Amino acid sequence: MARNFFTMMRSSAPAATAAPAASEQRSERAAPSPPSPPPANMKEAAAAGVGVHLDPNLEAVRHDFTEEIEMALQLREVSAFYGSFQAIDKMTMPIPQNRVTALIGPSGCGKSTLLRCFNRMNDLIPGARIEGEIMFEGRNLIDPNVDAVEVRRRIGMVFQKPNPFPKSIYENVAFGARINGYSGDMDRLVEDSLRRAALWDEVKDELDKSGLALSGGQQQRLCIARAIAVQPEIILMDEPASALDPVATLKIEDLMRELAEHYTIVVVTHNMQQAGRVSDYTAFLLAGEERVGRLVEFGPTQEIFTNPLDQRTEDYITGRYG
Repeated sequence: MARNFFTMMRSSAPAATAAPAASEQRSERAAPSPPSPPPANMKEAAAAGVGVHLDPNLEAVRHDFTEEIEMALQLREVSAFYGSFQAIDKMTMPIPQNRVTALIGPSGCGKSTLLRCFNRMNDLIPGARIEGEIMFEGRNLIDPNVDAVEVRRRIGMVFQKPNPFPKSIYENVAFGARINGYSGDMDRLVEDSLRRAALWDEVKDELDKSGLALSGGQQQRLCIARAIAVQPEIILMDEPASALDPVATLKIEDLMRELAEHYTIVVVTHNMQQAGRVSDYTAFLLAGEERVGRLVEFGPTQEIFTNPLDQRTEDYITGRYG
């Protein structure tokens, strides 16, 4: 298969990276052309040479894409603010469909803020606002005319700490579907959701048991089953295994890989080994002294971890960043 390329941008801050090729140097001297709107998929992106721009003075670098894939979300110049404080700045990148995308970076670089932008959870924080575009099925999710409740139904979220309701296992799974007006076979929906969350065999004989009585790992899988029950297209996970033991963590990681067959997964993680194990694509975010998070590098996880294009990416994933 012919190799596709998706043009990415890296910071102009000094870094021990290779000098740009002669063709890149020539392109830097050429007169800039006006930006084009992002294309519908990565193949078109490669052909159009669409870049991800952190700053007008950045030089282009490239990551190889060895597959043609549609995008679930397309971020265009997304910035987020909490009152007068800017948390993330002009992030542009695709979220590939039916793949796992990991957001990595140090604490405070805006990973969780960016994740919450995808389903408008930041709307619930007084003074928070988002600028730019997050395109989903041809619509900008940030548009105030878009129903945030409907966005959250189609883009579900699993939080860092398991948060089952003080209800039975059955009612935990059925709750979201019921309030969204589901009129089908509820027993079948609950079973299917628990099966997809790899929890059915452990709880099928005690569905009346309180969800709070489960172990931490089981509670997190119950929360995943609850998210699945409302039939979303995308599932967001904010460090879903950070509070779990290694055995439970492995189950969550295995589950993420299985869910990617049916859903688009975006996961925030501080665990580099976990990002390398579960994700297909990785975005590295970083904040400078001004504490504004910016996208440094995005691409296939294997490329990010074995052949990063920015020295800061390599320093972070190898533990040398300071």
